[in-house]
Amino acid sequence: MTNLIIWDEAPMANRFCFESLDKSLKDIMSGSPHASDKIFGGKVVVFGGDFRQILPVIPRGTRSDIIHATINSSYIWDHCRVLKLTKNMCLQTGATDSTTNDIRTFSEWIVKIGDGTMCEPNNGYADICIPDEFLISNFSDPIKAIVEDTHPDIIHNYLDYNYLQSRAILASTIEVVDDINQYITNLLPGEEREYFSSDSIDKSDATKFDAYEHVTPEFLNALKTSGLPNHSIRLKVGATIMLMRNLDQSEGLCNGTRLTVTRLAGHVIEAKIIYGKKFGNIIYIPRMYLSPSQSPWPFKLVKRQFPIMVSFAMTINKSQGQSLDIVGLYLPKEVSSHGQLYVAISRVKSKKGLKILIHDKDKEPMTTTTNVVFKEVFQNI
Repeated sequence: MTNLIIWDEAPMANRFCFESLDKSLKDIMSGSPHASDKIFGGKVVVFGGDFRQILPVIPRGTRSDIIHATINSSYIWDHCRVLKLTKNMCLQTGATDSTTNDIRTFSEWIVKIGDGTMCEPNNGYADICIPDEFLISNFSDPIKAIVEDTHPDIIHNYLDYNYLQSRAILASTIEVVDDINQYITNLLPGEEREYFSSDSIDKSDATKFDAYEHVTPEFLNALKTSGLPNHSIRLKVGATIMLMRNLDQSEGLCNGTRLTVTRLAGHVIEAKIIYGKKFGNIIYIPRMYLSPSQSPWPFKLVKRQFPIMVSFAMTINKSQGQSLDIVGLYLPKEVSSHGQLYVAISRVKSKKGLKILIHDKDKEPMTTTTNVVFKEVFQNI
């Protein structure tokens, strides 16, 4: 067994995952002298991540529940040695035409948003003013405006993989993301094909299933939750998509891998990887049986559908781990959880690549938005 275990994006995982790993490694190493008494069975575990980013998702959880679920609320944290990184390497490598002062100023602005130190004092919720240089404020149709600013001249560039992999629109809700993706798909030339899912309730628990046996397919089709594809997926050749499940990690087919559609068949989708070490590889995506890891409903939904989403636009949560040249942040609704605004603006590699469009319910432009930071999560780091 390896003596080194690396866990990336640790703050976003529930503390109980790490405590379960601790118990498992202690059991495995129980035959080794004294190892079973040591944290993680004496193995070295390296956690990587940023507490400014989105914290563990706790369904219907309170602020206290979310803080309690982070790793630095666990007994494991007392055994950790904290090493802090101080330089934003994403900006250092991406902003080739920016001055050192510009990079430092932009980096400090991002950190202040992540730390919740703008517009203090505040209780974790603060209305902050976005600098004019980032704002899109002249528009009649906000979706058209954010698309044209983030994906300029997409009709002539939708087959350019370098163009596609370097940009994305981010929004805080699935519904807004779906509207943007459908708008862009409609712009693309060619015939559209629509794929429907087959939805049912898990019958493994016969007693509970009896209570829902009269639930209609139409009701199940209408249910949406993070981590599951839509009932209806509308695609054209050239559409950018993202995998929602790990299919083959050795081939680069992981949750979050971005591809472009090259062929649409009845029971399989052909696509080309447009990012990472496996760039250019052609792969075939089948339909799969999918269920949410944590069901928001009193039953377990089983969905048979392609494990993909159109990804010209994506949710802020889904963008974690991405580094992009151009980011269009669309906020018709304010962010609602810790770190969402920080994650969105920190995806970009340079100051000039960030554009933000904010409007109220009447689609009037706004210059302020809410930043949510649960500052108590920083207390012992």
